[in-house]
Amino acid sequence: MSFLSKSLDRVRPSPTVAVSTKAKELKAAGRDVIGLGAGEPDFDTPDNIKAAAIDAIHRGETNYTAPDGIPELKAAIIAKFQRENHLSYAPNQVIVSTGGKQVLFNALLATLNPGDEVIIPAPYWVSYPDMVLLGGGTPVIVEASIDTAFKITPAQLESAITPRTKWFIFNSPSNPTGSGYTRAELKALTDVLMRHPQVWVMTDDMYEHIVFDDFEFTTPAQVEPGLYDRTLTCNGVSKAYAMTGWRIGYAAGPEPLIKAMVKIQSQSTTNPSSIGQWAAVEALNGPQDYIAMARAAFQRRRDLVVAALNAIPGIVCPTPEGAFYVYPSIRDLIGKTTPSGKRIENDEDFATQLLEDEGVAVVFGAAFGLSPNFRISYATDDATLTEACTRIARFAASLS
Repeated sequence: MSFLSKSLDRVRPSPTVAVSTKAKELKAAGRDVIGLGAGEPDFDTPDNIKAAAIDAIHRGETNYTAPDGIPELKAAIIAKFQRENHLSYAPNQVIVSTGGKQVLFNALLATLNPGDEVIIPAPYWVSYPDMVLLGGGTPVIVEASIDTAFKITPAQLESAITPRTKWFIFNSPSNPTGSGYTRAELKALTDVLMRHPQVWVMTDDMYEHIVFDDFEFTTPAQVEPGLYDRTLTCNGVSKAYAMTGWRIGYAAGPEPLIKAMVKIQSQSTTNPSSIGQWAAVEALNGPQDYIAMARAAFQRRRDLVVAALNAIPGIVCPTPEGAFYVYPSIRDLIGKTTPSGKRIENDEDFATQLLEDEGVAVVFGAAFGLSPNFRISYATDDATLTEACTRIARFAASLS
């Protein structure tokens, strides 16, 4: 339709949203479907956070706020960065947005010009390249592999940087793989970035608190203070506190960048939900018991899923350091045929046939920029995960 913007031709709808929507439609039609596509905790928002939101409503905190967030939430964010990441920020270096996605979008829209390049390691969260394209920039995809635990090397980063590089987007632990960079691995990457002063760092730390075993989370500006003045440290309450629907993301960085992001936000959504902001104040300042409980549950589920998938001939599933995803390889299943005669040419075929034949909804690897894989979100109960893995095993065994 010629009436629509040509910029829309460069992007696609979110594949993860599409999978979740399809699963819900099939369930509504009476199909027995297990949806493993949604990237959100299955736990309810903690009671103290819900109570803080209710109190805010009763106090009449239902009006517009400053576009970049209420002072109380900014103070809580500043305290969180100091307490947990040893990073110091002032209120004019902090922005609160309608979810973490808006933070990233604002930053890219505020900084990208035609010809600017943005380095994105693959596998990547599905929205990174499309947000770059909508901002007028050029995504530069750097492929990691299962052999490096889905983490890029310093040499790969170095070779991807050009005079046109404006941003390096970094996500650890990762969506979709759950892979986390150790402090030493991150320091090796920041050493490269220190040699290229034109490159800014956008670090998506949304899964900071969902880490397992003895993995230690670190963020780029914490590991390399020399990057402080060109790093946007992004986070939010969605994953850590089971608050996906509350839509509160935040970031801290250099004041001129934050000011530009606020200008864009003031002309788009204006302020995030006032009630959501007060809930987020309690999330960051209040008791943190929920985090340990959720982490323990996710680690148990990770171990269950990894063991079950690795027991299936043709599937190889690395053990992730964090988040609530696994990203198994199905390289040995490509080229096989279903009992109905349909050939599995790629991971999208695998995901499509798995949904049709066994009622298990997963996201195919090409959506995240690396094939042949698929992503499972194990943010659901143990019994459901066990049944899903049983169905996946049955489907894989049916291929010939």
